[in-house]
Formats: sequence, C-alpha cells, structure tokens
Amino acid sequence: MFARTARPLCAFWVFAYFLQLALFGDGNGVVMYDTDDIEAKTRVTDASSFRPAESTEDALVMIYPPGPDLGKKHELTGKLANVGRDPSNHIVVDSDSVSRRHARLTIESGRRLVTDLQSTNGTYVNNQQILSRFLENGDQLKIGDTIFKYLVGSDVESAYHEEIYRMTIKDGLTEIYNKRYFVEALDREMSRSQRYKRDLSVVMFDIDYFKKINDNFGHLAGDYVLQALAKLISSRSRREEIFARYGGEEFVILLPETPQDGAMELAEQLRKKVAAYAFVFEGENILVTVSMGVASIKGDSVTANEFLKAADEKLYQAKGEGRNCVRG
Repeated sequence: MFARTARPLCAFWVFAYFLQLALFGDGNGVVMYDTDDIEAKTRVTDASSFRPAESTEDALVMIYPPGPDLGKKHELTGKLANVGRDPSNHIVVDSDSVSRRHARLTIESGRRLVTDLQSTNGTYVNNQQILSRFLENGDQLKIGDTIFKYLVGSDVESAYHEEIYRMTIKDGLTEIYNKRYFVEALDREMSRSQRYKRDLSVVMFDIDYFKKINDNFGHLAGDYVLQALAKLISSRSRREEIFARYGGEEFVILLPETPQDGAMELAEQLRKKVAAYAFVFEGENILVTVSMGVASIKGDSVTANEFLKAADEKLYQAKGEGRNCVRG
C-alpha cells in the first residue's frame, strides 16, 4: 500500500483516492524520473495514487485505451517533451501503432505546440490529422491508438480529478457512456418499469463485419469508425435515453417510456442513417452497416440479464438473416 503522508489529507483527497483505487486498483504511486540526455522532464502521476501532485501549468492525461496506464498524468514541466515508443522519450507509449519518435511538444509564444515527427500512423488532434498545431485546453491528442487529453490552466490538479471521475462513466474513445454506467441506469429504469408498469425498451446493435474493417483498413480506421458512429447516433439521442458502448463494436440504447413499436421505429431510422453515412478515413471510403436487436418490457418481472439477453438474441437473429436489419 501507499505510505502515509505526514500531513492530514482533506476529505476531497480521501474521496479522490478511493474513487481512483476502485477504478484502477493499487498502483505504483507517483514516479519521477530525470534523464541526463534529454532537455526537459515530465512528472508521471499514476491515477491510483492519492497524493496530490504539485501544481503545474499543463499536462497530458491518458484517457484511452483501458489498461494499467489509463488515467496516468504526464505533467509537462519543460519546454520540450518527446512522445514515442522508444524508452528515451519523455512520454513513452508502448504500442505497435506508435513510432519510436512519434511527436514533439514544445513551447512557442507561451503556448504548447505539438508537431508530428513523420510518424507512420500520424498524429491527431480532435480526430484531425496534423503536422503541427497549438493545443487548447481539453483537446484530445491521439498518438497511434492512444488518446491523451490536454489540460492547461491555473488549476490543472482539479481538472485532472474531474477527468478521472468522467472516466468512471464515459468511454474514452467514443465519449459516450460506458458499460458500467449503462448497467447502473438499466437497474434504475427496470425498477421504475416494474413498480409503475411503464414501458421500457433496449436496442442492442453492433457493426457488421467490423473485423474486416480492421483487417482491410487498419485498427486506427476501426477506431475512427467507432468514434464517427457514436457521434452520428448521439446526434439523434434524446436526453432521457442512455446511449452506451457495451464492449468492442457493440452498443446499446436504453429507451425509458418507449414501447416495442416505438423502439423498432427508432432502430430502423438509425440503421438507415448509418448505412447512408459516408465514413471516410484518410481518403478511404469505408462501408459501415449495423445489425440491431430490440427487446421491450412493461412491468415484466425479469432480471436485467434476461432483458439484455432477449435483445442480444434478436441482434444475433438480425445477423443471421443477412445483417444490416432490425429484429425485435
């Protein structure tokens, strides 16, 4: 476990500690390193550490993919920081999709500038490929398949903890709700449906032949499809609906106060919307369709697992009957 600090921790930090511990387990605490042959330093804070870091002006927080480094904060304390797969970089990203020297962060006119170092897979800011670009607070920096959020301002530490909380309910890649949040919402809505005999529907869908998309266009193209699809569906979602990434290429939409026919109509609208959308990644057109399964209850005495299983069975029926269709 972590060593006790000499000073008492305020309630906020105690809360932050247990929140992070629940998410990421018992990590390695705060790690600081210096290298003689590198101009600048970065200080790395593991998300499982409860000790407040010293104040800083800007930082990168890893928000995707899930894993032991999720939530790790890299405080940018110098004028130069290299990012890449090689261990000599200030920020090391151990992924095959990341070049040995992938990108460079510098200070120009008091602002943080990111420059791609002729990497194999490119550098992206807010899903746009860049050669060089100034970063703004909240920007997403994608290095290979790894996404960082850039934080800058007078209270980066507070923003960091807000980001850690956001990761408990949102998927880092698609920025929609995650499975954990969806399951909690499903339990609440099912209890309400059973208590008041109200309609409740769920739409479960996944991307047809998603593995072929990854194989033919690469995993970065697959990430783009997931992000673009989530944005497309979100543009149609109402506030009371819960749209979430359930896992991999599978998504769910929880529809309170919606009967079976209404859910089927919505699913068909979304299916057509996806099929008609132009998914284009680095000049390549990618055909994307989805298969959808719908299940509904109205006060039925079923468990959450049974409810989801019913939707999942309809999804597989849709896939078995030619894909790019809705079954309920």
